[in-house]
Amino acid sequence: MTDPSSRFATELRRLRTQRGLSYRALAQRANQGKSYIEDLEKGRKPPNPAVAANLDKALDAHERLAATLRPAIDHGAEAELEAIELARRVSASDMSTDTLDRLEHAADAVAMAYATNTPDQLLPRVRRLLDYVGTLLDSRKTLAQHQRLLAIGGWVALLRATLHIDLRHGAAAEAYLRIAAQLADQTGQRELAAWCLETKAWEVLTSGDYREALTLSRHAQALAPLDGSAMVQATAQEGRAWARLGDRPETGRVLVRMERLAEHRDQPTHPEHHYQYDPAKAHSYVATTLAWAGDPAAETVAREVITELQADGARPRRIASARLDLGLALLSARKPDEAAAEARTAITSGRIVASNWWRAAEVIAGVRRTGIAEADDLDQIAKDCRPHPGS
Repeated sequence: MTDPSSRFATELRRLRTQRGLSYRALAQRANQGKSYIEDLEKGRKPPNPAVAANLDKALDAHERLAATLRPAIDHGAEAELEAIELARRVSASDMSTDTLDRLEHAADAVAMAYATNTPDQLLPRVRRLLDYVGTLLDSRKTLAQHQRLLAIGGWVALLRATLHIDLRHGAAAEAYLRIAAQLADQTGQRELAAWCLETKAWEVLTSGDYREALTLSRHAQALAPLDGSAMVQATAQEGRAWARLGDRPETGRVLVRMERLAEHRDQPTHPEHHYQYDPAKAHSYVATTLAWAGDPAAETVAREVITELQADGARPRRIASARLDLGLALLSARKPDEAAAEARTAITSGRIVASNWWRAAEVIAGVRRTGIAEADDLDQIAKDCRPHPGS
């Protein structure tokens, strides 16, 4: 199956040719750059829903371009749920250990898919899984099985909240965070409860409420099991909050604490799992924190993180974020042309989600303030590629 970008490029070429329009003519109709239209059609730059809607209007295409970007039905995920349901019906009772094992496997699978899928791609799959968990709540089962089912539902609800945060669906994010926290409370899952607080801390941090992020991250640490992944993650969020507040001494102390927490932990079996500690995450968080704190070491660390992630090859979103960290560090080092290049690469990757766009905007604004020639080009790229809430 072709990916959405390829489908979009093919359909754009067909529509433009059919209407007898040159790149320049279509660019004028759509108020976009000529080179950007050409790059979209040749697959050199990723499209987004806002661009698709604009070009559909310019081409009078009745949402044909937009349709190419809508996530296709994930038949593998559908088949997985069908298999779970069939196994449940074959078993002697409404609920079985095998059914719960399969559900936990499915929940882990979507948590691992978070690293490589865009939020809009993964959300339908997570929604279907959570709906299926809901259908099992009224089935016959033991108390232990019921508690286990609730815990699975809590983790999937938390991931759904995270996807809504990425897409800037504020009300939906709040609703599913609340559900996940309730299920954590009912099942006594302190790790899940701490992740709920950490996730909320990240949301308010991206909205600029650094004091609230600091408070939430500390609450998460107070609740998290000492040997769990949430403890490391919440400590990292505290460091980020201190960095945004401009307190370098506190930032440094938290980074030392985070390093101590992380240094004796084993590499997880699935480091791409969103809720399992991964040493590469800690390195990425250090790069971000140092960049936000204006520490000169940020440039070196950010470059190391990008090299590590590229060698791994399975973290496109984290690579894009690391490039923004590097861009910010390069601005502090008075290298605005290099900062502009890193921001351009990050933005055109199509991996900057709506909730993270403020980080790109910060680098763009910094480049603009220097007055270099690349600033205008970067502004146009940002206009063309910016994700919109809900996309």
